Parts: sequence; structure tokens; C-alpha cells
Amino acid sequence: MRIENEPKTLENGAVDPAHVIQQVCAACGYDLDETELAADTCADCGAPLNLKQHVAISITTFPPVLAETS
Repeated sequence: MRIENEPKTLENGAVDPAHVIQQVCAACGYDLDETELAADTCADCGAPLNLKQHVAISITTFPPVLAETS
């Protein structure tokens, strides 16, 4: 199952960056959907369901840079 979250600015001004979360079967790497996550076994290989989670975070903004020249 793959969940993509868009970047957003929080009330305090901080940025919650864009990130993707993917959950797969730890035994075979099969990409599970929501209904398969509720089961106790992998729909692809039949192994007891043990999840592996991948998280990818994107840098969407940079903090302001202050510089002086003389």
C-alpha cells in the first residue's frame, strides 16, 4: 500500500514535507492493499503477514539564507 502525502505548512509556520509511505510483505516484497493488510497472511506468497515499511521524504522548501557582503 502506498500513501502519498503532499507538503503543508503548519499553524506554527513549520513545513510538514512531502513524503511517501509504502507497506509491503517482508517475506516477498509484495505491495499490499488495504484489504490485504487486514489479513493474517500475504496474498501473494502465503507467509504469515509481517510488514516492511519504506518512507521517502522530499525536501520541498529551504530555510531563508541570510548573507552580507562588504
